[in-house]
Amino acid sequence: MMTKDNTRKYRFFWDLLGNIELGRPNLGQHARIEMYRLMQYSFRDVLEQHLGADETDRIFYESGYLAGKEFHQNLIGPVEDINDFIKKLQSVLKELGVGILRVEEADLEEGRFIITVAEDLDCSGLPELGAQLCTYDEGFIAALLEGFSGKPFTVKEVDCWCSGDRTCRFSATVNEG
Repeated sequence: MMTKDNTRKYRFFWDLLGNIELGRPNLGQHARIEMYRLMQYSFRDVLEQHLGADETDRIFYESGYLAGKEFHQNLIGPVEDINDFIKKLQSVLKELGVGILRVEEADLEEGRFIITVAEDLDCSGLPELGAQLCTYDEGFIAALLEGFSGKPFTVKEVDCWCSGDRTCRFSATVNEG
C-alpha cells in the first residue's frame, strides 16, 4: 500500500484516520482503551526486543511528536493567546477521551511549563512499575507547545501513574538551540 505521495509505504497523513462513519457504521468511533493499550504496549515490547529501550523511547517520542504536530494542525489550529490555546486543548483532549489536561505552571517568556494529564489514555490504572511510561505523550506535548509558540520544546515526564503518582506530570522547556 503506497501512501498519498508514493515515496514511502507508511508515511502518515491525516486522511489515514479514515471516514469512521463509512467504515464503522455499527461500531462507530468508540473502542475500548484495552485495545489501544494492547497495540501500544505490544509495539513497545517488540521494538524494545529488537532495538533496545533507549531507541524504543526515541521512536515513541518522535511518534508522539508527529501525532502532536498533526493534532495541532488539524484539531487546534492557530491560537494567539496562551489562555485560549490551553482552554481549546483541554476541551479537545477531554472530548476525545485522551485525558484531563491542567497547566500547573506556565511561563511563556522563560519557556517553561509544568503540565499534568489526569486519567491519561496511556497509563492511568496500570500497575505500579517504578518507571515513567508516557514517552509518546512527551513528544505529543512538545509538538503542541511548539505549534502554539513557534519554539521547539523538550518535554520530560517527571511523575507517572506507573511510578506511583495518580497523575502524569510533564516538565516542558524551550530548547535554547
